Amino acid sequence: MVSKVLLVIVTYNAAGYITDCLSSLDKINYPKADLEILIIDNNSSDNSVELIKRNWPDVTVVANQANLGFAGGNNIGFRYAVDKHFDFVYLLNQDTEADPDFLINALTVAQTDSKIGAVQSKLLLFDDQAKINSIGNEIHYLGFGYAGGHKTKDHSIGEREITYPSGAASLFSVTALKDVGFFNEEFFMYHEDLDLGWRLWLAGYRIVLAGQSVVYHKYEFSRSIKKFYFMERNRRLVVFQNYKLGTLILIAPACLAMNLMMLGYSFIAGWHRELFRSYAYLLKSENWQKIKKTRQQVQSKRRVPDREVVKRFVGKIEFQDLNNPLLKYVVNPVFNFYWLMVRRFIWW
Repeated sequence: MVSKVLLVIVTYNAAGYITDCLSSLDKINYPKADLEILIIDNNSSDNSVELIKRNWPDVTVVANQANLGFAGGNNIGFRYAVDKHFDFVYLLNQDTEADPDFLINALTVAQTDSKIGAVQSKLLLFDDQAKINSIGNEIHYLGFGYAGGHKTKDHSIGEREITYPSGAASLFSVTALKDVGFFNEEFFMYHEDLDLGWRLWLAGYRIVLAGQSVVYHKYEFSRSIKKFYFMERNRRLVVFQNYKLGTLILIAPACLAMNLMMLGYSFIAGWHRELFRSYAYLLKSENWQKIKKTRQQVQSKRRVPDREVVKRFVGKIEFQDLNNPLLKYVVNPVFNFYWLMVRRFIWW
């Protein structure tokens, strides 16, 4: 069955990437009548929009007057898909190049079960295509997210369930999005895909990797760690909003210990100003009103108990770009042991 698909790319100063990305999509093996490419530009200051309009006139472009972030930009695409009655939305990063069969292979998996809410493609590192960028992202029980299999050797992978889909290359069911909602725009960037994946599992949907669907990612970890404020703030938001109260109480000692460790490390790494900004956000009563409202919305759509969802969560951060002795020999063993002990008490 041929599905109607909207392919969404959020761009921001993308002139150095978008030509390669869209050129790879020119070779896509999918009926043109059932596919629309939508560019959401977040007020770029380079010539991204002009470049796209000049060379790809058939691509639909929405030029925002402000930077709405990854979450806000993609939500324009999600709303467009709902309004235009698309069956699926595929999110693709501007810094990617896609295999010609990536979409049809992702759809083949998605169409096997109506309860599949999202399908992630296999992400390979563009600069070292023998290595993986992500074969499904992992959720640490304290709200950290990281790319599963990062920098490991590529190998043949079939269909399998994953914890959450990378926003860099994933297909979403419009039916599921209408049910659970879109990205939380408060996040702006980072962890919005983690949050949506968590909410999909809570609502009873499945998230699956399509191992035959391949996308190459020009990934740079150093580009990500500059956004420490969003990463640290948003991991707290996703924990506060998605866990049941009992789970929050159980993990509270580990949360406190991790926060103290992050505080100390932030001074060493030079992130302390961003960390204090994340604390300042949580000290404002109006922000807690937003957290409370979002939490009520998430919990009202819950169909699956915490005890089932957290089976997929991990107690270790196993991401090669963060592989240091302190993490390997102290942080991971201690926090993983704590998780193995407390999760057996999660019966709700």
